Parts: sequence; structure tokens; C-alpha cells
Amino acid sequence: MKIRIAFFDTKPYDEAFFSPFTGKDGYEIKFFPGRLTADNASLTRGFDAVCVFVNDQITREIVDALCENGIRLIALRSAGYNHVDLKAVYRKIHVVRVPAYSPHAVAEHAVALMMTLNRKTHKAYFRTRDNNFTLNGLLGFDMHGKTAGVIGTGLIGRKVIDILKGFGMEILAYDLFPDPDYAEERGIRYTDMDTLYEESDIITLHCPLTPENVHMIDSGAIARMKDGVMIINTGRGKLIDTADLIEGLKSRKVGAAGLDVYEEETEYFFEDWSQTGVEDDVLSRLLTFPNVLITAHQGFFTQEALTNIAGTTMENIRLFFEEDRLPNEICYRCKDGDCPKETTGKCF
Repeated sequence: MKIRIAFFDTKPYDEAFFSPFTGKDGYEIKFFPGRLTADNASLTRGFDAVCVFVNDQITREIVDALCENGIRLIALRSAGYNHVDLKAVYRKIHVVRVPAYSPHAVAEHAVALMMTLNRKTHKAYFRTRDNNFTLNGLLGFDMHGKTAGVIGTGLIGRKVIDILKGFGMEILAYDLFPDPDYAEERGIRYTDMDTLYEESDIITLHCPLTPENVHMIDSGAIARMKDGVMIINTGRGKLIDTADLIEGLKSRKVGAAGLDVYEEETEYFFEDWSQTGVEDDVLSRLLTFPNVLITAHQGFFTQEALTNIAGTTMENIRLFFEEDRLPNEICYRCKDGDCPKETTGKCF
């Protein structure tokens, strides 16, 4: 059985990890470097499935075009799915995702942001290359004994907790579904959001983006935090109101911010703008702060994670077309989350 798949928004590393599947088990893969849009959706004609990444906005218009072209499956190369209009795809096209690729990758990147901001190793690197060996302005603090607030204790949040516990930090956690047994086992404390804000030296976000938590970190939340708090976000950009974060940085209420995501990142992240510059005034303002470290959504970017993303994505596609199963389906009917039904059509 030949399965034709159109891959969009692909980079050289995508081709490197997915190309080995070309021709294997009947897969026929076509890589398109551009994002999937209403203007280029006609390229999907003749394919059975499309595979997209986080910056491909799957709107109702695109869904209608995919249906017209005979696309039966949208395979996401990501865990998050807030870029998909689930109401639009419901009863039209199945959508599958990669629920877990490497929690270690994102967790380790979050801690790398913390350590870099704290000990200012990025600044020291450029100083010493210029033969400047002074220590002025590089003062950090011991992580040991400090309090970290971890928002979201899923797979990634728990890996972050493991690492920070290794530093000897105290851990406060917030989750909509706290796990008392886990808390007792790891020696952490679940608490309400206000307490977490008030007592944490570092706050790190590891929760999914939902309509209820858009801009959960805003001026009101920042006002309740410790003076000089460090905020880390490797989750989704819209968890933070960027304008309010900038005000917190200007007032020095926020001592440092490490961001692997940005709420308007779609236009810029994963692309090279070094020759033309960035026209987003908010992003440009963020980049002027010496105590802000921005990485371009690279938390997932490890060999192990990309290997797992490729393997799970292709297995999702195989299970749908060959075995009529969808273990990683996203279903609007199932409260915008994972569909518990593995057999095609159960929620259609």
C-alpha cells in the first residue's frame, strides 16, 4: 500500500530524520520548505496525508481545502496542538500528534536557561573572547536552598523537578490535577498559584496552552511575585502577556526572563532574519534587555527527540492507513484533548 505524505515547513534537520522512511513500507514523502497556507494548500492534491509543525496554522479555510483535495489525516510533528482549529477538523479530517518525544530535552533546556541567566555564562563567553577577564556584572546566586515554582507537573515538569531537586532546591508545584503520592515520593509541595508566586525565586512554565490560561502571567501575577523573580517559559508563548513582562523587567520586579517561546513567534522563529531585521516592536524591545535570554523554540531540538518525533509520526500514519487505529488522535468532541477511541470513526 502506497501512502503519499506532504510535509510542510520542513528544514534540513526534518529531511535528515524523516528521509530514511521514504520508500519504506510504501511511504512516499514530499518535503515542502514553506508553511501550509490557504494559498498553497493546492499542493496537497494527490496526497493521502499532510504533516505539519507548530507554525502551520490549520484554519477552517485550510481544512476545507484539504478535504477537497482528499486528505484524510493531518499528522502533527509536535505535542502541542493549539495551532489547529479543532472545531473545523471535527468530522472532516483526523488529527494525530506526538504526545511525548523527549521530556528530558525540554526540561534540560529550561534548566540551561536558568543556569545561563543566573551565572551569566553567555556574557562571560563574549568577554573572554575579547580578552576581558573582569567579573563585574557577572554575580549570580547559589541554586541550592532557593525555591522553584513549577507550573505543570506532567512529564516535562517532573523532569525539571528531578534536576532542580538535584541542586538542592525547594520545589513548589501547581497543577490542575495534583498527585499527592508523587509529591510525597519526591519531597515537593503542591500549592495554590498565589503561594507559588509569592514564595518562588524561579518560576518555570510547563503547562499546555488552553483558553483558560492565556496570559496567566500578566501584570497581576507579576505583582504577586518576589522582587527579582526569574521567569522561564519553554511551554507556549501565550502563557505570558509579553507587554506586562516588559513592564515587570523595566521596573526590576522581574530579575530575569528565559524564553524559548514567544506569543507572536510564528512570523520569526525557525527563520533567518539577520539580513532584514525584525519588525515586531515587542520582540525587539525584549531583545534589548541584558537580563532576557531568548532561544528560538529549540527546547525539543536534540537527536533523541527528533528521532522519537520521526518514529512516532510515521507510526501514527501507518496505524491509521494500515490498521484503522488512532492512538494519538486529537478530538474536539473529547474536550479539545486526546481521543480515547483508537478505532477510526468512533468520534465521527
